[in-house]
Amino acid sequence: MFKLRSLLKRGLIALIASTMIFAACGDDGGSESSGSDTTVASSDSEATFPLTISQAEGDLTFDVAPTRIISLSPTATEMLWAIGAGDQVVAIDNMSNYPAEAQEKASALSGFEPSIEAIAEYEPDLVLVSYAPEGMADGLAALNIPVWYGNVATTLDDVYAQIQTLGAITGQVSNAAAVVEGMKTQIDEAIESVDKPTGATYFYELDNTYFSVTSNTFIGSLMTAFAMTSIADGVEDGNDYPQLNAEVIVESDPTFIFLADTAYGESAETVAKRSGWSLLSAVTNDRVVELDSDIASRWGPRVVDLVKSVATALNAAYVLAE
Repeated sequence: MFKLRSLLKRGLIALIASTMIFAACGDDGGSESSGSDTTVASSDSEATFPLTISQAEGDLTFDVAPTRIISLSPTATEMLWAIGAGDQVVAIDNMSNYPAEAQEKASALSGFEPSIEAIAEYEPDLVLVSYAPEGMADGLAALNIPVWYGNVATTLDDVYAQIQTLGAITGQVSNAAAVVEGMKTQIDEAIESVDKPTGATYFYELDNTYFSVTSNTFIGSLMTAFAMTSIADGVEDGNDYPQLNAEVIVESDPTFIFLADTAYGESAETVAKRSGWSLLSAVTNDRVVELDSDIASRWGPRVVDLVKSVATALNAAYVLAE
């Protein structure tokens, strides 16, 4: 069963992340914070060492670019390969499945239940994480293995900052800048391609128990750019990932339904078969959007694809309505 906690830890946040996907959740004793806490103590346009990276968990200083990186974050893995730092990686975690060329560095390492001993066997000079289970940070610190925390993004600026920080750390500054500029251009073009719907609402489905996202989340910020409002807003004070019930969803009758759980068997067809859902306007007007679950749960370079998917769905929906 696809559980919210699993989805959020993978980055939805929320993708996810964002989503992305994509957003701290759960009480399993681990620590996870949202947003980008890292800054680069240099404004040079090219790689400069020594380099100090400031982060909430403690500063990192690099005399040279690391060449034995372990990525325990699918989002970080995608960022590394996008900026051309794949050759500096010795292992990726068992959830990193993109890009294809990264699979040469595939391992059984887990980002959620990491083995300090297994990590140490690779003799890494840097470990990248988006989630730090209890004891991992201390265990790696005891072995003098530095850790960079790519915390779950809450805005596109967080995404850009993380890519640029990894660019600085790996000595791929120019490549990282090019990736960010390319993302900004494509995202702006996708958003501008849509005539913003007036009063449109959406239900963003994280799993088939109806966990969703509010407009305050990373995913919510992307939807807000398209002038859409989440039906989860205000459902539960202080919780931006509330679990809705079928009655609330049916009563809200969202303009769109976005499925971030397609990898787990959900589709427009299964949604239409749910009790009371066949008459929802999103169903009758073909506005149930099937998203790629990985893209919807990570916040790396492929957030561009997520934004494009939303833009395509909105454009198709309003063309059909004309």
